[in-house]
Order: sequence, then structure tokens, then C-alpha cells
Amino acid sequence: MITLIRNIKELVQVEETPKNMVSGKEMKILPTIKNAFLLIENDLIKDFGEMKDFKSIPIDNVVDASEKIVLPTWCDSHTHIVYADNREQEFIDRINGLSYEEIANNGGGILNSAKKLQVISEDNLYKQSAIRIEEIMQLGTGAVEIKSGYGLTKEAELKMLRVIKKLNKNYPIAIKATFLGAHALPIEFKNNKSGYLDTVIQEILPIVAKENLAEFIDAFCETGYFSVEDTERLLKAGEKFGLIPKIHVNQFTAIGGVQIGVKYNALSVDHLEEMRAEDIEVLKNSKTMPVALPSCSYFLSIPYTPARKIINAGLPLALATDYNPGSTPSGNMNFVVSTACIKMKLTPEEAINAATINGAYAMGLEKTHGSICRGKKANFILTKKIPSYGFIPYSFGNHQIDQVFIEGLKV
Repeated sequence: MITLIRNIKELVQVEETPKNMVSGKEMKILPTIKNAFLLIENDLIKDFGEMKDFKSIPIDNVVDASEKIVLPTWCDSHTHIVYADNREQEFIDRINGLSYEEIANNGGGILNSAKKLQVISEDNLYKQSAIRIEEIMQLGTGAVEIKSGYGLTKEAELKMLRVIKKLNKNYPIAIKATFLGAHALPIEFKNNKSGYLDTVIQEILPIVAKENLAEFIDAFCETGYFSVEDTERLLKAGEKFGLIPKIHVNQFTAIGGVQIGVKYNALSVDHLEEMRAEDIEVLKNSKTMPVALPSCSYFLSIPYTPARKIINAGLPLALATDYNPGSTPSGNMNFVVSTACIKMKLTPEEAINAATINGAYAMGLEKTHGSICRGKKANFILTKKIPSYGFIPYSFGNHQIDQVFIEGLKV
């Protein structure tokens, strides 16, 4: 099937040759074509260019994009979409003055989600998660990473990962799975962290690898959760099974997580709300993508990732939602892009680069997703009639999406 999108006001994030990522000053450059066409064959981008250069061929479907903009779908490289129910009571507790750490110490937080996930059936967990997948697709996300980590037992962690695998099979959106067994310490291991890591490494990890349930491995490297030494132990174990690190670091404190991520060639280091000069320095000349999660900062009222310092140091930056029931109950990448511009002082060009091509890199999808390029997946957003792509972050709280296409088909 061949589809033509014609009379596009502006075609955004076009590439003749696919790049791995964009960094530093390059992030302010967003290649576009005005008065453009986009030609789709089945699930791939076949061609694009100016309307005046379009050569007529047999077309099965034509979409007129007059006064509308086309850009690649968002690439959300950090989520926890597979979870059971919600934690709205904790939202109210925070309004009443409790901190995220206090809620966790009172049995809330990750442990609260773990209790719920351990008792839900796999079928019901899938149904809840499928609703969220469908919602983010409608909001323009065409690739997503999903972590385990709300199970905290062998059975529950595997249940989460099998649900992720089933979602990937049943939906056209690209889904990458991450094993996050070291998300928090279960109550029964409260005074035996080493014993819990033994369980994760010796009992769960081999099954994850054998059943091909995850491509990445993660740990919450943070004060009160897992130390740098704990994280290194886990990454070493994952390395033996070919799992690539993507780790939570520097959310509340900077304890050396960035350094251990770079040491083990982590694909990304995520959160980064607290960054020291040495953290930025060690990322230089590495292949590790810094990932900011501005919705989390917004929801928890914690500092935002110092995006300007990171980009001005010549580094790349990706944006993701952190969609989860406790600190970011939203998978809206449009809001993430807006918040990055408003609160982190990214330009619209930088924010779009961070949410598309760099987000794709942070999932290992840069060859197939994240830009308008011949041979890449036909994943794109057709906006409403808007004056420019800068209107997308400007109009925060209102997505400007008319239609979403994933693998060539309208969602």
C-alpha cells in the first residue's frame, strides 16, 4: 500500500542519511522542508521532498496536509507503563506535606506498587497496560521503553516482563523491555540487601535471559536504594547475559551513578536532576545518552535536570516521560516537550531533537525511528493547523495532533 501525504506546510526532522544522535550546538538545528510531500510504502518511508519535485505514481491513499506540520512520532525512552492500579492517595499525601522519601519510608512508593502488582493476574495487568499503550499512541508516541521493577519477586518480575513482551507482539508501536529488578528493596529483605541482589542475579536474571524477556538492565542507583557497588554488581551480572545497562541515577543525590554507567557503556543514564561538574565531564567522549524526565520534576516539585549545562558542554540530551503511578502518572510526550522548553530553557528545536532522534538512540532504535528518513519506519504525527512547530511546546496542556501514523497506518 502506498500513501501520499501532500501539501505539508513543513516536514520536520528530515534526514538524507540517518544520524545516531545530535549533540551540543547541533541540537539547535532541526532540518525541515516547507511545502513538502511524504511518500509511504507499507510500513516504511519511501520518499520525501518539496511538492514541486513530486513525480506522480499510482497512489492507494492520499492525505492532504495543507496548513499542517508533519514530524516523527515521539520516542519515549524511559517508562514504567506496566503497573497495577494507581497511587493517587500518595499524591494527596504530598499535597499535605509528605516528601517522596517519607511516603516510601511509610510503606508507600515502589513497595506500594509492588504489593498491588504481586496479586494482580497477568491477564488483568495486560489489560490495564494495553489501555496506557493505546493512550500514548494517540498522543504521538511511536516507540517506548518499558521497565519491570514493580514486582520485586521472581514471579511478579517475570509477570511484568511477559506482559511487556505480549504488548510488543500485539501493538505496532516499537517496545523495548528493561529488567529493573533492583528498583527497591522488598520488606522481607529489609536487612539483607545482598540477599535480595542474589535473588535478582541468580534466580531471576537467568530466566529473563533464557526467555529473551529484556534487552536492557537497570538499577535505581540512589541513596537509600542501591549503592554504586550494588549497581556495579548487577551490571556485571547483566553483562554476562548480554543485557545493556540503562540506569536511574542522580534523581535525589549524586553518588557516582553516572560514572558507573559510563564505565559499563550504559546506553543511557536517566533522571540527572542533581548533576555535578564531574558527572558532566565523564559523559564527554562516551556513547552514553543523558536522559531528562521533566514531568517527574514537575509532579514531585524537585529540581529539573540542568539541560542547558549538559547541552552547553557539547553533550546530547534525550527527553522521556518516566510514566509511572507514583512520580509521573502521565505518558504525554507533548507535555514533556513543553515543560522542557518552559522550565529547562530548551529551544523548540532542542526539545524536538531530544524527544525524537535522541530518544530513539536511548532505546537503540536510531536506525529505524526518530526522523523522517528513507527506509525508516513510517511513524509520524500530522498536526492540526498550526503556525509553526514552535507552537507545539508553546501551547502546553493542549496537544496539537490531528492524526498519528505508526508503521504506515493511522492509529
